[in-house]
Amino acid sequence: MATKVLLVDDDTDYLEQVRIQLEAKGYEVVTADSLAGAREELGRGKPGLAVVDLMMEQVDDGFRLCYEIKKLDSSIPVILVTGVASETGIDFDASTKEERSWIKADVVLDKPIRFEQLEREIHRLVHG
Repeated sequence: MATKVLLVDDDTDYLEQVRIQLEAKGYEVVTADSLAGAREELGRGKPGLAVVDLMMEQVDDGFRLCYEIKKLDSSIPVILVTGVASETGIDFDASTKEERSWIKADVVLDKPIRFEQLEREIHRLVHG
């Protein structure tokens, strides 16, 4: 059975591109372009993994969604993607337990992300 990936980003071109690439690799993909849309998808069923953009309608929507996903089921792996480092110079990641405790993501990837990098992280989180 294919792993269900929840892909959330307000850039619909990016969503479509990544959805097609993930489906070609055998994943089942559901997408949302907002925090509200992601909440709707979560209400339809838990994903096996979530890829969440940090800044959508509000600058902290991604943080809020990561928190909600982990509250729903802490075993769901979450990848937070962000352009914050390139846009603001503020750099953070989820490499330490302390950072993961407030970020609520298993991995933080800086945009632009090569698909191979995203796929490698998804595979590592889902299959170990």
